[in-house]
Formats: sequence, structure tokens, C-alpha cells
Amino acid sequence: MSVGSPIERIWPAPVTGPLTDPELAALYGRAPHPHLRVNFVASADGAVSLDGYSAGLSGEPDKRVFGLLRMLCDGLVVAAGTLRHEGYRAVRLGEARRAWRREQGLTDYPTLVVVSGSLDLDPAQACFADAPVRPLVLTGTTAEPPPGLTEVADLVRCGGERVDLAAGLAELRRRGLGQLLCEGGPHLFGALTAADLVDELCLTVAPLLAGAGPGRITAGDASPPRHLPLRHVLAAADGVLMLRYARDPGGPPPAGAAPAA
Repeated sequence: MSVGSPIERIWPAPVTGPLTDPELAALYGRAPHPHLRVNFVASADGAVSLDGYSAGLSGEPDKRVFGLLRMLCDGLVVAAGTLRHEGYRAVRLGEARRAWRREQGLTDYPTLVVVSGSLDLDPAQACFADAPVRPLVLTGTTAEPPPGLTEVADLVRCGGERVDLAAGLAELRRRGLGQLLCEGGPHLFGALTAADLVDELCLTVAPLLAGAGPGRITAGDASPPRHLPLRHVLAAADGVLMLRYARDPGGPPPAGAAPAA
């Protein structure tokens, strides 16, 4: 894997020189137990988007870590609204990253997992129609799928009118998707936080002020604060910071987690 845009570790123990992709992958790693990692990018003043899209905040260093986090996960979790708005395509990896996964005993590609209470999804969207692995859709028991959706994705019914996220994650883990990466959006992040299901937050801070208007990386009903210790700080040459917060690895597993195999 190539070195890509220079990224250095500045805390807790500064590392001189740019980190390679294997070194970055080792820093983030895979947890020894079921684990939900959330990945977001925000402006320095807390905006989740620029001109309506998260891509406006993301540069080459962030995209590099974004791709590595996808390589490390078993399942990629995203809310239906984010899937539609950001125009998700099929979840694919380059040959080097597929080779890394095979060396770790993983499938070539992670499984896309879409959270949708309404099933307002387009089966023709590339993330479904061109997927190398059949996606899963977490939904409630009452929503009716649009024509063609069950031909390109498997429905996982959990909860009633609303998706029961704890039950959904437990079912994903039962299916072997123990290492989960959530890419949003804000309402899904807020709901996962409220259910105490978030083990880790990877936050890229872009060096700009977006000004008033855009929302935060989390949204929804208020919930109690959750302590999440800082694990490392990475920096890129253009002033981008990449922060990793995670639960105490020796602490209790999150709610809804199945025992490690």
C-alpha cells in the first residue's frame, strides 16, 4: 500500500516522519471483541457539511484514512438518508486492500448495511445494483420494500415501526459482522449514542470555519453524555487533524454486543 498524503502522529507519542498505510492500519486496528466505530469529518467550528455535502470538508488525508477504515471493517453501516444524499456507490476496495483482508482471513469486501425505517430506497442505486457483496437493510417490521429491493438486498427486521438498533447490531454480529464502521448520518449517530452502542469515534477536523447554517455531526433527541477517552492525534501537512476517541479496551462490552468468538 502506498504512503499517500503525509500523515504524522503527534500524540500521545510523536512519531517522526510520515506514517505508511500499514502503520496507519495498525494504529486504528481491529478490536478483539465486537466493536462499533463511527467516522465523521467536521469543520473547526463544528459543521458537518459544506455547501450541503461532507465531501466539501474532506481532503486527501481524510480520504486516505476513510479508505483504510473501510478496509478494516466487516460491515459498513450508513443511514438511508445519507446513502441517498451523498450518492453512495458500491463499496469496493483496491487490490492491495483486498489482499490485506485475505491475509487477515476476511472476505474481499465489507458488507454494506443500510439503516432505513421507511425503506425509501432505490434498488437501481449503484450501492445496491453494483454491490460485490449483497447488502443488508436494517428496518422495522411494518415498512414495505419498494419493487426490486429484495432482489438486490436482504432485509433484517428489528423493532416495530422504528428500527431497534441494539437488536440490529446484535443480529449483524450473529452473522459474523463483528467490526462495524458507521459513516452517519447525524441522526443515526445520535440514536446510536443514545442507545450506548458507540465504542469509538474517528473525527477529522478540517482547518476552516464553515460559519452558521450546517448542523453538527450528531442530531436527534438529547441523551446523557458519554465519556470517550482520546487515543491518538494525527496531523497532515495542510493542518488537518485526525482524532481517535475510544472506550477503555478493558472495560465492559457495549450494550447489545454478543460475546467475542
